[in-house]
Amino acid sequence: MGNTEPPCEAPRLRRMSPEDVPIVMAVEQAAYSGGWPVTAFERELTGNGMARYIVLEGTGGGIKGFAGLWLMVDEAHVVTVAVLPEERRQGLGRLLVHGLVELAIEHGMSVATLEVRQSNEAARALYREYGFYEVGERKRYYSDNRENAVIMTTEELRSPAYQRRLEGLATELRRRFPGIEFGDLSDE
Repeated sequence: MGNTEPPCEAPRLRRMSPEDVPIVMAVEQAAYSGGWPVTAFERELTGNGMARYIVLEGTGGGIKGFAGLWLMVDEAHVVTVAVLPEERRQGLGRLLVHGLVELAIEHGMSVATLEVRQSNEAARALYREYGFYEVGERKRYYSDNRENAVIMTTEELRSPAYQRRLEGLATELRRRFPGIEFGDLSDE
């Protein structure tokens, strides 16, 4: 995990608002060559009490990525993580995943789960850094190409071992992005 890139100014994680939807849609289109319609994002933000979405603003302003999860009983289910293609490989996806995990813990969730494309080795490696491990597969899960999804989950998020892992990852992120904060993502 030894990131050799020099530190940079801190981007900012914050809760997604309905006003962000047009820009988020552009990020979604660029990241996934398709994606959800505007109404789906609006419904998630205003009508789904389980949904929590965050955006990542770059140092010069502008949304560079976003992520979301659903809080279901005691489980946080990651539903999306997206970063603009030209902004990838800079640690922004890591910031978003970290923000989601912190948000899940703030809401008292026991574990986090997700599905990821079988072919997306970069995302799978990132999720493994955050303690996700593979527990199954969903055959032909993705409608665009019928690709299988790998099901991943974490150990208990509040366990001492997981908290040590998370603190180590937070230390790395703070070194890479001085001034980054993770604790201001909960409900207002």
